[in-house]
Amino acid sequence: MKKAKILFVAQEITPYLKESHMGNICRHLPQGTQERRKEIRTFMPRFGNINERRNQLHEVIRLSGMNLIIDNNDHPLIIKVASIQQARMQIYFIDNEDYFKRKAIFLDKNDVFFNDNDERAIFFSRGVLETVKKLGWPPDIVHCHGWMTSLVPIYIKKAFKDNPLFNDTKIIYSLYNDGFDTTLNKDFAKKIKFEGITNKDLVHYKDPNYVNIIKAAIDFSDAVIFGDEDINPQILDYLNKSSKPILEYQSKDNYINAYNEFYDEILVNESIVSE
Repeated sequence: MKKAKILFVAQEITPYLKESHMGNICRHLPQGTQERRKEIRTFMPRFGNINERRNQLHEVIRLSGMNLIIDNNDHPLIIKVASIQQARMQIYFIDNEDYFKRKAIFLDKNDVFFNDNDERAIFFSRGVLETVKKLGWPPDIVHCHGWMTSLVPIYIKKAFKDNPLFNDTKIIYSLYNDGFDTTLNKDFAKKIKFEGITNKDLVHYKDPNYVNIIKAAIDFSDAVIFGDEDINPQILDYLNKSSKPILEYQSKDNYINAYNEFYDEILVNESIVSE
């Protein structure tokens, strides 16, 4: 018997970005999960508007230095870390000069969606998994929060499926009301392609709008949680046609307990416990 290992992959975490519903969940859920005697690791992007000095981010040299190739271009992977002292919790940050230096998250000063948000999502998702490989830390559950994490499921289930660290990993995808109105780059499917990923796996990415990339995330996940009360109706309709285990929306007073009970249900057939 061993403690469950939960990997949190988050688009945003309070206090590193402006406070939000998702950010608050991703701040307190890992702490609450750790307090329930599970092992945790937590990742987010190092967006350029995160104040490194104030938040005491520093580079982890032993984890940095790898290059990720996206659309035939090399992009150095930089890993930084910070601690939330009162929670006794570390946050790992995925960084890169090309993708995360700008002082904004997804929109430019004219509120236009960055045209490389597709590559930023690819880099973040692959960067998390490559770093977990370097850590040699096999997650029992990967819990994804935010559309920017939506490629983690396909990479684990297809590109990393033969890596022993991820052989038995279960993926939970949290649905939020975090949609966008535009589409990602028309070559998104081609850029995602990686050894182990077939053209059939990429069907939803041929038209890479918000609804379709979330449909794909659902396809490659083992279970789904409603992180918001109001979810896109097209996504709800698609989810209802699947047989995925679902945890309905939980109040802020109950979600940590409910999520951890859900983790235990997903792992019920594994020889893993949260003591």
